[in-house]
Amino acid sequence: MSNETPYTQVRVSQAHDSACQQVAGAALYIDDIPEPRGTLQVYVAQSPHAHARILQCELDDVAHQPGVAAVVTLEDIPGVVDVSCIHAGDEPVFAQGTVQFLGQPIYAVAAETLDAARLATQHARIEYEPLPAVLTVEQAMAQQSFVLPPRKIKRGDPDTALQGAKHRLQGSLRTGGQDHFYLESHISLAVPEDDGGMLIYCSTQNPSEVQSLCARVLDLPDAAVKVQVRRMGGAFGGKETQPAQLAIIAALVACKTGRPAKVRLDRDDDMRMTGKRHAFVIDYDIGFDDQGLIEGVRFVQKVRCGYTADLSGAVADRGVLHCDNSYYLANVAVESYRCRTNTVSDTAFRGFGIPQGVMGIERAMLDIAQHLGLDPLEVRRRNLYGPGRDQTHYGQTLSNMILPEIIDQLVEESRYDERRQAVQAFNQTHRYLKKGIALTPVMMGISFTRLHLNQGGAFINIYKDGSIALNHGGTEMGQGLFIKVAQIVAHELGVGVEKVRITATTTEKVPNTSATASSAGSDLNGMAARDAALKLKGRLSEVACRHFGAEAEAIVFQDGHVQAGEQRISFEKLVGLAYLERTSLSATGFFKTPDIHFDNDTFHGHPFLYFAYGAAVSEVLVDTLTGEYRVERVDILHDVGRSLNPAIDIGQIEGGFIQGMGWLTSEELHWDDKGRLRTHAPSTYKIPSVGNRPDVMNVKLMENPAFRSATPYHSKAVGEPPLMLAVSVYQALLEAASEVVPRPAMDAPITPERVLLAKPMAGAKQACAKGLGREEAATLL
Repeated sequence: MSNETPYTQVRVSQAHDSACQQVAGAALYIDDIPEPRGTLQVYVAQSPHAHARILQCELDDVAHQPGVAAVVTLEDIPGVVDVSCIHAGDEPVFAQGTVQFLGQPIYAVAAETLDAARLATQHARIEYEPLPAVLTVEQAMAQQSFVLPPRKIKRGDPDTALQGAKHRLQGSLRTGGQDHFYLESHISLAVPEDDGGMLIYCSTQNPSEVQSLCARVLDLPDAAVKVQVRRMGGAFGGKETQPAQLAIIAALVACKTGRPAKVRLDRDDDMRMTGKRHAFVIDYDIGFDDQGLIEGVRFVQKVRCGYTADLSGAVADRGVLHCDNSYYLANVAVESYRCRTNTVSDTAFRGFGIPQGVMGIERAMLDIAQHLGLDPLEVRRRNLYGPGRDQTHYGQTLSNMILPEIIDQLVEESRYDERRQAVQAFNQTHRYLKKGIALTPVMMGISFTRLHLNQGGAFINIYKDGSIALNHGGTEMGQGLFIKVAQIVAHELGVGVEKVRITATTTEKVPNTSATASSAGSDLNGMAARDAALKLKGRLSEVACRHFGAEAEAIVFQDGHVQAGEQRISFEKLVGLAYLERTSLSATGFFKTPDIHFDNDTFHGHPFLYFAYGAAVSEVLVDTLTGEYRVERVDILHDVGRSLNPAIDIGQIEGGFIQGMGWLTSEELHWDDKGRLRTHAPSTYKIPSVGNRPDVMNVKLMENPAFRSATPYHSKAVGEPPLMLAVSVYQALLEAASEVVPRPAMDAPITPERVLLAKPMAGAKQACAKGLGREEAATLL
């Protein structure tokens, strides 16, 4: 008899572990935790200038206002004043002599109430000397203002290929930033302990980094700082590096006063003070033959990073790594400029630079198709990676590349060919209403590009009554990580998932963890938890062997029981026997991603364990007289290997797609010429609502049994890849607009205003499909 447990707990849909509590409003977030007696409320005072020298800062009157318990400044920091995540020295806790963006923390006030703390800041006497501010990518490029040195990579001979190509097009595209707009804003509660340590409840994707940075600023060993988070109300990358500064401010207040302290940002302050998705300006020069096959391409990616490096180097690198999306580029050059601006430091956001990189090549694909009069899907198919064309521009050879199969299946199931003909017929008979339909693929590499981050840890206790407590280094931000890892443990121990108690992520139990990011949460933490579960299973098997008088190969853990042949005992009774035999019922697990390597200097190697694939068809209807439009239908087919939890994965695909659609259509960030963010609330910043959901949205998981890799039961990541599928909406809108304006220059997000004001891209020569001249076509929009 095989001792492999049948798949009854994984590869099946299970409800999110907090779903019922969240729907009922009973799930506890940090702001719901009963505040310890004497908790102080902290308000962070912010710079009113984008760039200025601080000439005087007098805060005595602030400290003497009613209800104020403490004012915290740089002088109150016992350790280092820097909170940078990678490039030490470029991000102080509070502005140090000079303010670098409008909204930068200057000092903090702790009072009995938040209103008292906020009102007290009106009594500060601060004198500034305004300095010239760099606010745009263009200004940064003109002044050669960079947070990190530019990166330039090349494969083949793109210059010769471009010069010799029969067809050649140039273009430029701007992708805007995006606010994370999580439901729960940044919040930290710091509680001083009687041994000199600090307990911090923090809404963060990266507890170990918060722990390390807080310890460094407080001049404490890491072990003296404990960071805990049970769940977050959304994160999307915005809580990877940026929570540390606010947790540190809370901890500084707690350290100075000896009282618990809470920092809780309201929506406006959160949007002003915290980083966004990086905006890119992408210039491209592409050469191709009569069939649309790319012969050479050059990209210039200019990235707005903000005033510090934060994670901009890694984000920009991902844009370079994924400038190919899913296409073979034999001759390619990429220049990446990491621009320093006097705006908030941009940071991680779902996709981490990949969506921006994908946008460049996909816009070029549409240009090629329209220049040659071809279906854009045909051009995309011809340029896909394939046999003999299977090595990326950074040196990784692809395996299990199933995009052709995904596209073929999606074309058939969505009736793409039939619908494209219907769209063309509609456009020929409607002067002002135009439709567009587009199918775009995605190919995303899964792993952190920093090798040391590809590790995960877990800790499992089995108590003598058979109950199981699970802890691991991953954090739950709503994506369903905890239920997936619990399913893995339940599967290995042969019990129902309801028997596994999920506990809060804490640095006390699993140390030195990586951020829950890069779509690797289930891979790293799931494999670590499986490692711990297998250790415990092995110990219990030894007890079962003695109890049954059987060999280890005969022992089966299934349906809450352990059996050998006809002999059977409940899991709880076996655990009780193990306890009486003094068997250890606690185990740690660890996992490090195998078979990955990358030379950051040469930009060459095998940085990804595997690739996730998918494709989407989007159909849109545009009113060219007003610029308004709607997404009528979306069909998605996505590869998740062998899904751990189909219901959770489909939810992630739907949510990721809608978030990507928001980035590309409605979520517009606007800074004025003083560096003030004008879109800092729901009244001015428009995320997708239920009314923006496509009328028809079909999502299907692609079965991929051939995938074999070091992941939990050959599953694949699903958090980030689906966001890039929303590029199909952008492409469909371009196609609809192209019916009136030849090769329309429309930056993202494509708001109705941008549709209405669309003009031909520089160098556009062909007339639109309707046959209008360029001037007449332009006047219709």
